Amino acid sequence: MLKQQGSNRIYTRETDAGGRTVIRVQGTNRDENRAFIYMARHFHALGLPVPEVYEVSEDGMSYTQEDLGDTLLFDNITPTLLERAIRALAHIQVTGARDFDWSVCFPVPAMDERAVRWDLNYFKYCFLKGTKIEFSEPKLEDDFDTMTERLLSPVTGTPSSVSTFLYRDCQSRNIMIRDGQPYFIDFQGGRRGPTQYDVASLLWQAKANIAPALREQMIDAYLDEMEKIFHQQSSVFNRAEWLSALPHFVLFRTLQVLGAYGYRGYFERKPHFLESIPMAVRNLRDLFAAHDGLQKQYPYLYAISNDLLFLL
Repeated sequence: MLKQQGSNRIYTRETDAGGRTVIRVQGTNRDENRAFIYMARHFHALGLPVPEVYEVSEDGMSYTQEDLGDTLLFDNITPTLLERAIRALAHIQVTGARDFDWSVCFPVPAMDERAVRWDLNYFKYCFLKGTKIEFSEPKLEDDFDTMTERLLSPVTGTPSSVSTFLYRDCQSRNIMIRDGQPYFIDFQGGRRGPTQYDVASLLWQAKANIAPALREQMIDAYLDEMEKIFHQQSSVFNRAEWLSALPHFVLFRTLQVLGAYGYRGYFERKPHFLESIPMAVRNLRDLFAAHDGLQKQYPYLYAISNDLLFLL
C-alpha cells in the first residue's frame, strides 16, 4: 500500500500476470473514477505525459494504471525539471482539451459561478471560522462577489473560441519524474476553465517554497510555450492579458488551499496540513504586499490577511 495524501483513495503497487508492476487504485466514487479513466485515456491517446490505464473493474470502483515509480517533482524541484513540467502543463491544458467530452468531468464540467463559490466558502467555513478570528460576513461576501466576477471574465489571454483544460490540482506532489521527464497524475477533478489557475497551483504551492525569481522565470517559459502552441493553431495568445489576470487566480487558489488545509488540519487533524497553514498564510501576505491592485479590489480580504499573521 502506498502512502495516502489528501484523498481517501487507496493506492497499492502490485505485480500483474505479465510480471510488470502496476498501481491499483481503489476509489470511493464511481463518477470520479470514470472521470480520471476517461481523461487518462484521452490524454494518453494524444501523446501527453500521463499514466496509461490498463484495466478497469466491472463495477468501475477500481482500476490499474502504469507505475511511474516513486519520484515526485516535490522532492526534487530543480529549474530544469520545473521548466519541463510547466511547459508540459501548457500542452495538457490546450492540446488535452481537443475533442474533450466535458460532460464526463466530476463534479462539474466547467469552472462556473457555483464552482467558484464552493471554493470561496470552503475558505470561509473550513479555514477562516476554524481560526476563531472575528470577521464581517457581509464585507467578506462583497469581496467574494468582486472576485467571482473577475475570475469568470473572458479576459484571460486565450481566444474565447478555444476551450482549455483546468487541471485544478496541478501541484508538485501530483507530478512524477521518470527518466528526467514529468508525468501528471490526479487530474480527476479537472474541468473546462482558465489556464492561470493551474500555474498558480504549481508555482505558489505553499510547501514547495519556489523562490520569486525562479517563479518569474517559469512563468516566462510557460508563456513562451503557450505562444508557440497557439501560433501552430493559427490563433493569437495575449500574453499581457494573461498576466493581468494571474494575481487574481493566485489569490483564489491560495484561499482554496487554505480551505483544504483547514478541513484536513483543523477537522481531520492531519499534521501535514496543519504544518502547511503558516506557509499558505505567508503566501497570502506576500501576494497582497506585491500587488497594490489586489489590496484595492479586495480590501476586506487584505484586512483579514493581516489579522491572520498570528498563524505565522
